[in-house]
Amino acid sequence: MSVISYLVIYLVIINLIGFAIMGIDKLKARKRAWRIPESTLFVIAIIGGSLGTTIGMHLFHHKTRHWYFLYGMPAILFIQIALVVLLMYLPIEFTFL
Repeated sequence: MSVISYLVIYLVIINLIGFAIMGIDKLKARKRAWRIPESTLFVIAIIGGSLGTTIGMHLFHHKTRHWYFLYGMPAILFIQIALVVLLMYLPIEFTFL
């Protein structure tokens, strides 16, 4: 398998995890049970799960009243997309073993 294949698999998995933890945290919030820390939600977004957490946030209507989630999650996604586009158009060739 190529590096790109591994990267795509990683991104799919981490975004599914991000989506799932938003749903799980919403369920726990309704039951007034132990919650997933907000820092964990942001860490999942930062390591590549920003699309899944953003979709989960809006689909489950979870954390949408917190400005730092409402603007932070899409900002993380935008920055990640911008970095990928930048890396694609840099005049540097990346080679992997």
